Amino acid sequence: MRSAALFDIDGTLLSVNSAPLYARWLRRHGRARRRDLVRTAYYLARYKLNLLDLESAIGQVSGMIAGQSEEEVAESCERWYREMVRDYVVPGMCSILEGHRAAGHVIAFLSSSTHYLARPLARDLGVDHLLVTRLEVEEGRFTGRPVRPLCYGPGKVHWARRFAAEQGVDLGESWFYTDSVTDLPVLEIVGRPRVVNPDRLLRREARRRGWPIVDPERDVRVAS
Repeated sequence: MRSAALFDIDGTLLSVNSAPLYARWLRRHGRARRRDLVRTAYYLARYKLNLLDLESAIGQVSGMIAGQSEEEVAESCERWYREMVRDYVVPGMCSILEGHRAAGHVIAFLSSSTHYLARPLARDLGVDHLLVTRLEVEEGRFTGRPVRPLCYGPGKVHWARRFAAEQGVDLGESWFYTDSVTDLPVLEIVGRPRVVNPDRLLRREARRRGWPIVDPERDVRVAS
């Protein structure tokens, strides 16, 4: 059995949440209205409080792009990543990821972000395994439905366990890095939970459980 290092994206590998960035990018290019920015801010606030109904949020997003070409959306997201997102990649977290790679661990993203953000980031960081939220596509166009279970909360546990079975990974000997209290279900099943710049609720939980809190500006080496 092998060990893996699983990484959340928003607030962990990136210093920010990407959703507001994407809403701003769409607004800049005339593809979003002001109320879309307000709605994104509302979703983000509920996410930080662990109150977000992601099924509903993803359902609305999926519905908005139903019928659109996946290729065109993917190309748009590539431009967004290059123009706006790449600058927010955390160097210290890249060093930690490289430390795991050097140790021979299997590296994977485990995030509620979509494939269209994860793919260009994975290419930059040399990561092959993407356990992320996927949107259903038929004949090259979005159907308006997400692939379930969503990679969020308990859904992340489903995808993590499936990945572990496929890759011969022992989750009890693996790491998971995240900033969000919504990831408690995964933190509880890995042997080496790591909390990165946590939100208030996760910081409190990490202190209660004695989980290491990582400062990526200082803790750039893999801790055993």
